[in-house]
Amino acid sequence: MNQNRVHSHEVTKAAHESLIERGVSIEDIADIVFEMQSPYNGKLKMDECIDSVEKVLLKREMQHAILVAVELDRLAEQKKLTEPLQSIVESDEGLFGVDETIALGASLGYGSIAVTTFGHLDKNKIGIIQKLDTKRGGGVHTFLDDMVAAIAANASSRLAHKLRDIEENLPENERRIIEDE
Repeated sequence: MNQNRVHSHEVTKAAHESLIERGVSIEDIADIVFEMQSPYNGKLKMDECIDSVEKVLLKREMQHAILVAVELDRLAEQKKLTEPLQSIVESDEGLFGVDETIALGASLGYGSIAVTTFGHLDKNKIGIIQKLDTKRGGGVHTFLDDMVAAIAANASSRLAHKLRDIEENLPENERRIIEDE
């Protein structure tokens, strides 16, 4: 057993704190989820969107991706990356796709709805994603804007599948099993 292993609670806390420190709240992400899913579910409530975001943020792979993304953005702000990577990340170079690749990888576990929603959000920069993508204020969010898109895309996909389960009258105990996957 590895004695240097970080407890899951610490990773969860660090991922949440990283988002908050960078100016991203659960509600900011839930607003995007609501915008993505409300056309398909007229009874959708914001609480359901918040819950879905929170569930997505419990996934270890998502937490790891958030921590890497935020750390790379921080290092770029501190000018601690080597050139030419420093300039590429700091300017969010248009042909640099590693930020999208990490976020897209984090979306793959939630199926094709998450992947296509991620592409839509990456292209259209909705909500907090737009704010993060703008180069005003001196902060570097090259990776974070894409991670927020991935979180929102995953939470949207999760809700879409949950809605189908409800429409098909799956018993609640079966829905909980599926939701926790």
